[in-house]
Amino acid sequence: MTETVATPRADAPAFPSNRTCPYHLPDQYDDLRNREGGLQRVTLYDGRQAWVVTKYETARKLLADPRLSSDRRHASFPATSPRLDGFRDREPAFIGLDPPEHGPKRRMTISEFTVRRIKGMRPDIEEIVHGFLDEMIASGPPADLVGSFALPVPSMVICRLLGVPYADHDFFQDASRRLIQSPDAAGARAARDELDDYLGGLVDSLRGAPAPGLLSTLVTEQLEKGTIDREELVATAILLLVAGHETTASMTSLSVITLLEHPDQYAALRADRSLVPGAVEELLRYLAIADIAGGRFATADIEIDGQCIRAGEGVIVTNSIANRDASVFTDPDAFDVRRQARHHLSFGYGVHQCLGQNLARLELEIILTALFDRLPGLRLAVPVDQLSLRPGTTIQGVDELPVTW
Repeated sequence: MTETVATPRADAPAFPSNRTCPYHLPDQYDDLRNREGGLQRVTLYDGRQAWVVTKYETARKLLADPRLSSDRRHASFPATSPRLDGFRDREPAFIGLDPPEHGPKRRMTISEFTVRRIKGMRPDIEEIVHGFLDEMIASGPPADLVGSFALPVPSMVICRLLGVPYADHDFFQDASRRLIQSPDAAGARAARDELDDYLGGLVDSLRGAPAPGLLSTLVTEQLEKGTIDREELVATAILLLVAGHETTASMTSLSVITLLEHPDQYAALRADRSLVPGAVEELLRYLAIADIAGGRFATADIEIDGQCIRAGEGVIVTNSIANRDASVFTDPDAFDVRRQARHHLSFGYGVHQCLGQNLARLELEIILTALFDRLPGLRLAVPVDQLSLRPGTTIQGVDELPVTW
């Protein structure tokens, strides 16, 4: 099934667009960023128009502007797919709330994602990474890097952090995939219902029976004390579980593709491991997998960059375009592991900046280093142009990645 898209006007092209290369912008995005100004009109699938932010500084200003709302329940929120329209009546996690609701809900989870807490997870993450590599190597080439490694590694990591049984990974990975990739509202709602039932049951089992993991902590310290209700807690659990494995899995697979398709950069990393942390930042900038995560709508008129965003109009901060702003990143379409790119916008900016960014960075550093060490002959088993890419309406990535070594 394909998503229906309204016929756009020439000055407001259809958005989002699909990539034809895992790491290059769609041609339509090149056109948008080459236009004058930091705001461009686009047409969404339902015929509504919205603003897309194409300049880095404009993006930072708007992401920090309290006149832009993240409330996904509101009719003015710019849905980029029928899938997203299917959740306007559902309780959102804190990512879909505005201050003052947002802050207290986010702070309930933040202690598990501090730099110190995440650094303490390094031995566990290294054990998980090498365990799955052992299995993949023992099975011998070729292999599907997604199914054998890129997906199960962050799935097990987030399960341990949350206290979700990894034995259930086949179920929640499938439901997560359908939740973020379904082309229609019905399919996405069905997946959300399944995750609601699963995590709701897990929450209920933890009442009065503490266990390791963040989910149990939230039950004991928040739910049972009445500072959060069951629906809010389940919505938060879904956000953390789905985002915690889908995004890192996608970054892993696309990072491997990007490095293998840039052999000089790959060789530089293998020769000097001190470059790995910076290379992770460059990969995050260059790939910008969560391209449609920056949806907002204006609650009041906003004058910016010589334009006026009217109250009620949708605004989408497109990370992949903002991260290729030549006024901020020299030669932005080049992949350079020596670039100082930590100020990219792939984790957002402002109060909604990604909660799990410290975990994602550490996982990617460990994953890439382990791949260099264990599989020095790693290469794609099919030409890159034969890979099936996800559509622009979801997290960028591939569902299969054949490799050999």
